[in-house]
Amino acid sequence: MNTPFQYKDSVKEQWVDYNGHMNDAAYAEVFSHAVDALMNYFGITEDVIHEQKYTIFTLETHLCYLQEVHQGEPITVEWQLLDHDAKRLHVFFKMKNSNGDLVATSEQMLMGMDQHLGKPSPFLPFIQEKIDRIWNEHEHLEQPKQAGRVIGIRRK
Repeated sequence: MNTPFQYKDSVKEQWVDYNGHMNDAAYAEVFSHAVDALMNYFGITEDVIHEQKYTIFTLETHLCYLQEVHQGEPITVEWQLLDHDAKRLHVFFKMKNSNGDLVATSEQMLMGMDQHLGKPSPFLPFIQEKIDRIWNEHEHLEQPKQAGRVIGIRRK
């Protein structure tokens, strides 16, 4: 089994808005940092990015804000791999507070990129191997209820 991925941080003063809790843009920033940490978890280090000119881009994201978090509060981001192919990862991040309460989610589509070509590219073999191992653990997990949501006003 792989070591579980987690990104940890705490709510910074500059992330708190006029409402006295973390601003919506700050949630996106935390999830962006979690993507960077996930890349590192896969072995996409700064050296790989610079030497092999390979990285991951975020193509799409969907945030759900579930609870307020306040300055200084510890937060942890966990993830689940929902699907993948040779170039893309469909991932789901869960942000939790120090009590383990779910405070926000971010569903994202990530794409492997060859920076030499400036185009999408299959994952490098060592990354694909890790993805395959993780998929063997995640493919049977229950789909999070916030995954696959569509934005719209429900009409009767």
